[in-house]
Amino acid sequence: MNESVLPRRRPIIDNLIRNRWIYLMILPGLLYIIVYKYIPMYGLIISFQNYKPYKGISGSEWVGLEHFERLFASPDFWMIFSNTLILFALQLVFYFPIPIVLALMLNEVRSKLYQRTIQSLIYLPHFMSWVVVVSISYVLLTLDGGLINGLLASMGFEKMNFLLSEGWLRPMYIVQVIWREAGWGTIIFLAAIAAVDPQLYEAAKMDGANRFRQMWHVTLPAIRNVIVILLILKIGDILELGFEHIYLLLNSTNRQVAEIFDTYVYVAGILQGQYSYATAIGFFKGFVGLVMVMFANWLAKRYGEDGIY
Repeated sequence: MNESVLPRRRPIIDNLIRNRWIYLMILPGLLYIIVYKYIPMYGLIISFQNYKPYKGISGSEWVGLEHFERLFASPDFWMIFSNTLILFALQLVFYFPIPIVLALMLNEVRSKLYQRTIQSLIYLPHFMSWVVVVSISYVLLTLDGGLINGLLASMGFEKMNFLLSEGWLRPMYIVQVIWREAGWGTIIFLAAIAAVDPQLYEAAKMDGANRFRQMWHVTLPAIRNVIVILLILKIGDILELGFEHIYLLLNSTNRQVAEIFDTYVYVAGILQGQYSYATAIGFFKGFVGLVMVMFANWLAKRYGEDGIY
């Protein structure tokens, strides 16, 4: 072996031995990513094939970009694309800031018992499945016997069919996302706030800053990098809203505003057996997400932030 290689390899080996327990803790997550994220990428090949399960990947006919052309030529493409973008924009505008605000508010609570109680209460909805969350909404909003419509009727107003209305689909969706995920999203921001140097607050107090000024001039700038990183990662999910939630809200009367790429892939790939076409759609989603992450990261670096790489 070339002797010049040994000095370079030795620090790596020493580092692995010295931090072996840390690397051992990382190992399960690393294996998960390799098995469930990287190995399945081999299956993207079928997006360029007319895949037949009985022939397998190696025996299926190559069709090039035919499935991508079909996707972009589909009359449903722009409807699905616009619905996905609108729901993502609603999440970005209404949901993303709320965990930050909640974390800042919780940080200002001086009673630790009260703070932990509130944290526990707002964390709980995250552990409910979307089936439970949507079922609760159905109980509250259903036309016959729903609590909200019962209140409307008791006050002399007409009942409203929230569940079958195109106009109410998006508000209902974003409220459910906020209720379920906002509390859980505060964890990272509270951890970032806990790492802020207390001396910064002491200096701000000496300069006459009140609690709001301390939050604005000390806490927010200290966690700005975390906010930017999470925003970049969020932008990467621009076409990845998740299947289960929107599928439970989807019905024949609100399809024009509720159909997104995830539900469209389910119908095309699972129900209709168009595996290559569904894979091509997934490929397109992943490519757009990659481009958006790179663009958002470039933009963050351009304005002086660290970014994710």
